Amino acid sequence: MNPSIEILIFLGIISFLVGILGGFVGLALGTIRLPIMLLIGINPKIAAGTNILVSSLSSFLGSLQHLKSKRVDIRVVLILGIPACIGAFFGGFLSSVAPENLLLIFAGLLVAWQGYEFIELGRKKSGNTMSDIFGSHLENSNGQFTPTRIMLESFAGLAIGLLGGAVGLILGSIRLPAIIYILQIDPRKAAGSNLFIGFFIGIMGWIGHAYLKQVNYSLLLTMGLTGMIGSYIGAMFTGKVSLNKFVLILGIVLFIVGVLLFIRPFTGN
Repeated sequence: MNPSIEILIFLGIISFLVGILGGFVGLALGTIRLPIMLLIGINPKIAAGTNILVSSLSSFLGSLQHLKSKRVDIRVVLILGIPACIGAFFGGFLSSVAPENLLLIFAGLLVAWQGYEFIELGRKKSGNTMSDIFGSHLENSNGQFTPTRIMLESFAGLAIGLLGGAVGLILGSIRLPAIIYILQIDPRKAAGSNLFIGFFIGIMGWIGHAYLKQVNYSLLLTMGLTGMIGSYIGAMFTGKVSLNKFVLILGIVLFIVGVLLFIRPFTGN
């Protein structure tokens, strides 16, 4: 079923606005787009397959900027990125056998987590990016790449990639604290590496959904293009303005929406 022109315009605008905010805080924010798609009645599997590549496209320009600014650590990309991409690839295929209600439950949990992170960011008196929440004390740290930490990070990447590929999210908001806490690396490099990895995770996860014909290409084109434009604009304002109150309110809304998505399969509505 193809979406109406009204839905295309609405989701295009939403993707543009989400792109602006995502470019500002340094995340693709598929956790905002996905619940909106679900709440207006788009099939969960189609929404997942479409959203994951939109998230990837929204990360593209930001990834290039981080790469140019030397904020992408090749060690993080190899240790976390390769297992995460493998997980996302198989997760995309697993979505075909996962019950839709299970996808809604996991999506709800992940959206609620994003809401919690935004609430924490909004409460901070300084700092505008997601990395400011988790690792401001690690500025200029080169990281701790011990065998144990490498193994933990690789496992985290595989698990997060698998889950994200299935539900249609690149899950940068979950990978970022994992990178910072486990590898103890400078949050700026963690953020840059995370966004760079997210671009490839989105592509790998999308392959499975595309093979299973769980992608709406009119939505993908509309939301992908507007999301990229919004992300580019938002990135120009990173660190220049404070959106703490707005982010706090958005976090509360996302947390509530996440809870509603989580309980939806249990209520039968």
